Amino acid sequence: MTTHSLNPNNLNPNFEKPEALSKFASIYVQPIIWNDMDAFNHVNNVVYYRYAESARINYLNELGAFTDEVTTVLAQSSCTYLKPVVFPDTLLIGVRTKKLGNTSIVMEYCYYSQVQQSVVATGDSVLVRLNKDASAKVAWTEVERDNILAFEKGVGHTPDF
Repeated sequence: MTTHSLNPNNLNPNFEKPEALSKFASIYVQPIIWNDMDAFNHVNNVVYYRYAESARINYLNELGAFTDEVTTVLAQSSCTYLKPVVFPDTLLIGVRTKKLGNTSIVMEYCYYSQVQQSVVATGDSVLVRLNKDASAKVAWTEVERDNILAFEKGVGHTPDF
């Protein structure tokens, strides 16, 4: 499966961010492949969670949030399906920090269909930061918090605390 990340440093000059994604700091491009569909001929509900995982990892990678000292675990995830998506299509998945906790982060997702030119699903997830052996929670450092807030501020979004 081929996926691509769009960020301010490598945007296609002809790319226009849809209004629905204007306040999302990270846009992840997810082509729909035939195998993503189920017997009802639309993208299977479970596949949206795989898309969110890829988009979330892309977001954290853009922030430089991966280190050998800490890890993140998924504590909660949800998705609200608004419209069915079918092959062929490409989703633009907006990701942003909804709430920044002491040791956690709530991320928000907006799935935008290029074929339908509309939002087809929304979701969120809660990640908890742990030390490298996953035995204790780890707080965000001041520098990490500042990086997240600056990333979000770049599109005019301010996470809750």
